[in-house]
Amino acid sequence: MAYLLGLDISTTGAKALIIDEGGHVIASHTTPQPISTPKPLWSEQNPSDWWDGIVAAIREALKSAGATGDDIACIGLTGQMHGLVLLDESGNVLRPAILWNDQRTQAQCDQMTETIGFERLIQLTGNRALTGFTAPKILWVREHEPEVYARASHMLLPKDYIRYKLTGEYAMDMAEASGTSLLDVANRRWSMEVVNALDIPESWLPRLVEGPEITGVIHAEAAELTGLKAGTPVVGGGGDQAAGAVGVGAVKAGIIGLVVGTSGVVFAPLEQYRFEPEGRLHAFCHSVPGMWHFMGVMLSAAGSLQWFRDTVAPDKSFDALIEEAKSVPPGSEGLFFMPYLTGERTPHPDPLARGAFIGLTVRHTLGHMTRAVLEGVAFGLKDSFRLMEAAGLPAGQMQIRASGGGVRSRLWQQILADVIGAPLVTTSTTEGAAYGAALLAAVGAGIYPDVASACAATIQTGEPAQPAQPEAYERPYEIYQTLYPTLRETFMRL
Repeated sequence: MAYLLGLDISTTGAKALIIDEGGHVIASHTTPQPISTPKPLWSEQNPSDWWDGIVAAIREALKSAGATGDDIACIGLTGQMHGLVLLDESGNVLRPAILWNDQRTQAQCDQMTETIGFERLIQLTGNRALTGFTAPKILWVREHEPEVYARASHMLLPKDYIRYKLTGEYAMDMAEASGTSLLDVANRRWSMEVVNALDIPESWLPRLVEGPEITGVIHAEAAELTGLKAGTPVVGGGGDQAAGAVGVGAVKAGIIGLVVGTSGVVFAPLEQYRFEPEGRLHAFCHSVPGMWHFMGVMLSAAGSLQWFRDTVAPDKSFDALIEEAKSVPPGSEGLFFMPYLTGERTPHPDPLARGAFIGLTVRHTLGHMTRAVLEGVAFGLKDSFRLMEAAGLPAGQMQIRASGGGVRSRLWQQILADVIGAPLVTTSTTEGAAYGAALLAAVGAGIYPDVASACAATIQTGEPAQPAQPEAYERPYEIYQTLYPTLRETFMRL
């Protein structure tokens, strides 16, 4: 039986995951990755660290699996999105990569919006100009490091640098390219209107490919370093969120991916391109050919519960905290939590938004506060669903496939199902984006005819949490929606 290899360049680690044709995990290894913050608001990594890390991870995963490069049929790539890697004409890295969470480029975002126009930019790219995206980073380098800009010949994203090191090919998949602010997302091609308006050289842009499309093969030098076989094909892959959606089977309309990790993500596949007129949702291409997706991002989801436990009840386990919350009725008897501990992105793109408990009385206990945190995160995620419905997400029956540390709690699963008003299930896969990348490789290798077939054959779902008392949250959610508008000016003053 052939093996598939998924490679994931995340912010914290370089991961190699080996699965078999049936989707069973055979081996996994992650090499930790350093991160640098040389100035306030800056976040950078050295691409050479990614390469060294992925080489080590591949070798360890092969060793753990008792496999050789001959056993790997195909390789898929995923990783952190938006990070800018600039190369010279010989493929040498010119400066450290500027990462997705770098915040230095607000002036360049404003410049992009003024140059192209707010509405036109969203129509073309599906998104506002955001500091996390790639295009404003290019403009920043041109303004602040002109000597680097003058030597640049290629622009890549983190996982695509690994592709280059493995195959010598400059390529980028549609899902990742959607997060550059340079893609005509509706037509799955570079937007020459945006590229020309920003005066970015067209020659810098890599070839665009679909997620399961073969982009090149392992060359001899990479084979010698990694233990892989020269000639092994490498597919396009996808950014971490799109590949993660493949990894839980969110690859057709009606199946929604929900990640309740440190941050929260709502990922809704679309069969036709749509965008939210104010850019409060991301509208990207999917890793599935011919599909798109809406994505809402909440910055502090399970991170809110982590903060609450660490700050208020550090001696209690999460299980003990949640056990106390079970006896508290829905709505936490008038106590609300605003989960904007690190600002917010969806539905309020506001870095100045702040967290708050609202409605505290002497009656409220630790259990009330815990439940209010769980409910506040659920309300914040429901905001993304409401925006998606207003922007044209087809109404009707949907299944939410949930992943991340937050959904290990059955109580939180039930709260989410009640607040959102749809069944919520967990899946048999817990390896995240690397698993989705490996499934894209399985399609590229011809093991499955398409991505949906690969997901259907390899992913099982657990017993669903059905909405039990959604009406109990209707009034609390109405009140929750009034809180940010009421406090927005206060947050700015703070």
